[in-house]
Amino acid sequence: MEIGPYLMLASLEGAVTAAVLALTAVGLSLVFGVMRVVNVAHGEFFMLGAVLAWWITSLIGGHPALGFAVALLVVPVLVGLLAAAADMTVLKRVAYDPERTIVATIGILYILQQVTLMTYGADARPVEPPFNTRLALPWVEFVGGKLQLYWPWGLSTTSYKLAVIGAAAGVLLGVWWGMTRTKVGLLMRATQMDRDMALAFGIPVERVYALVFGLGAGLAAMAAVLIVPIQQAHYLMGGDPLLLSFIVVIIGGLGSLPGTVVAAILIGLSDGIISVFFSPTLAKILATLLVALVLVFRPQGLFGVRRA
Repeated sequence: MEIGPYLMLASLEGAVTAAVLALTAVGLSLVFGVMRVVNVAHGEFFMLGAVLAWWITSLIGGHPALGFAVALLVVPVLVGLLAAAADMTVLKRVAYDPERTIVATIGILYILQQVTLMTYGADARPVEPPFNTRLALPWVEFVGGKLQLYWPWGLSTTSYKLAVIGAAAGVLLGVWWGMTRTKVGLLMRATQMDRDMALAFGIPVERVYALVFGLGAGLAAMAAVLIVPIQQAHYLMGGDPLLLSFIVVIIGGLGSLPGTVVAAILIGLSDGIISVFFSPTLAKILATLLVALVLVFRPQGLFGVRRA
């Protein structure tokens, strides 16, 4: 069989990675863009979302769709509230100083990780997908000078993976709409442009910061809920999403949401294709090299704006 069907299958796998990565990285980019805070604990909020999804689905039982629906609605809110509380009790106390916030978020990282280890344990645990129908994928080839549709043996994906792509796209559109069409989004953008001027106009900047920090963590938790039926919940699973999110926001431009989404698609698709045809390690190496090239030739990122 020709390489085309395999390339399509690898691209679909990469699209799932890109969708989840875009949600996670947009949360990280939003926090940095508005607050100028490098949230090192972002991956642990992702991990916490996966663990809470497992806990809720196990607690509810019954049909997998019921527990998953509750987890999808409740977990991002819980993680977002926890992150907002961490902002008000920790980051606010260090006055959002860049160096001290890095140390503070490292501390939050280890607290979340170790508390999860003590309560959840070290085992990786699966979450059953709400639906998981196997779907055969068609391919087109030329036969006798005409296009002919056929279904190669073994070329398939699942309905849940396609749903993950659609759900992530819907949430990202919702974030874009909220940032550009609502009063809350206007307050966020005003705070991002000039914090002191926002304070002068009476904008409650500290509340905006708490909202943004909670929203960023909630997006990471939602990404984890979506991906945990494909992967497994584990207390150390936050490392890779954090690393890839940093790679994405650096390539796309720190604080640029469109750049973050484009970079996530680029990294996700390349990771899926390279992992299928070569190895996952090579995909990570090439992504790291791409970051180095961006930092050398365009430090502000592909969509970032150079600051004076």
